[in-house]
Amino acid sequence: MENLHPAQWPIERLEQECRWEFGRGSGPGGQHRNKGETLARVEHVPSGIRAAAGEERSQGKNRVVAMQRLRCELAVQMREVRSRGGRWSEYCRGGKIRVSQSNEEYPGLLAEAIGVIVEFGGDLTAAAQELGTSATQLVKFLASYPPALEWLNAERQKAGLAPRIPR
Repeated sequence: MENLHPAQWPIERLEQECRWEFGRGSGPGGQHRNKGETLARVEHVPSGIRAAAGEERSQGKNRVVAMQRLRCELAVQMREVRSRGGRWSEYCRGGKIRVSQSNEEYPGLLAEAIGVIVEFGGDLTAAAQELGTSATQLVKFLASYPPALEWLNAERQKAGLAPRIPR
């Protein structure tokens, strides 16, 4: 597990490095939303990366959503590890990437894709080929989590390249 990106770790392992806070969320929902402390905030202590969820009326559901958001943020913000161990063959068939953002594997696949892009110096064609897909599919996959597409476009801008917009 040492060569895996934190976004790929089992939830139980990741939670060992996290701190949770709970509170009352603001916004619509009135008394039902504000009765209990259903807002869940999680911080990955070593990196300082945080995520939160409060749209559900259940603290348990918000914990799950907050952890998924944290794992996605870790995938985008922690790029120093080139991770393998994702299960691309299960989610990339015939060059098409098919995985829902709510899928537990999504953050790990996102981390792996970003790691491969970094490894290939931002060359989307080479990274996509390594992952068994096309550059267009890879951009669409990154666009499914907007901060990942923002990261890609910032990296392309640094290299003097035009931003990628999913088709």
